[in-house]
Amino acid sequence: MLIHPWDAAEDAEWRAWLAGHDFGQLIAGGAGRDLPVVTPAHFAFDGDDTILTHLARPNPIWPLLEEHPRALLTVVDDYTYVRADWNTAGDPAVGVPTSYYATVQLEGDVRLVDDPEAKAALLDKQLRHFEPDGARAPVSAPEAPDRRLLPGIRGIEFTITGVRAKFKFGGNKTPEDRARIGGKLAERGGRLDAEALAQLRRRG
Repeated sequence: MLIHPWDAAEDAEWRAWLAGHDFGQLIAGGAGRDLPVVTPAHFAFDGDDTILTHLARPNPIWPLLEEHPRALLTVVDDYTYVRADWNTAGDPAVGVPTSYYATVQLEGDVRLVDDPEAKAALLDKQLRHFEPDGARAPVSAPEAPDRRLLPGIRGIEFTITGVRAKFKFGGNKTPEDRARIGGKLAERGGRLDAEALAQLRRRG
């Protein structure tokens, strides 16, 4: 991923952003494969260097992670299209459009979790993340119905070893350009325009 200096995110910036996100795409490659396997997944980030998730046992990603226990986790949000005529202070007929977006790409070591008690503990951590006020009882490896359900999944403990974070929101533009583009985003009010506008203003 190309990251210009003005789009690069500081450590505290991407961590704060990722703490508010819990869905991405887990990507794994393997020897002899033409393309990697890409699996959408909910996850729980501990704010430090560990991400927890789980997937169904038939998922095609498992042989790749067993062969090479490394993966990428990518998250993209706050994205919007900036029209050509908005993105120029000159002749709108020759303006160049662009995209605004935030993305974090995490490299990580993967530990597969198959022990029933360990899987139950992993699922409990995810449940506490997604349902802090939920009525779901703690996951139990020895008791029904969890005893029957747990073999159908495998857990993943993903330890972050590298980060590429990009917040592309007109960092190379003048304050006047950013104000003009921000006004257009506010006026359009499309899906995620408000989120992109907040990023544009925050990074100004």
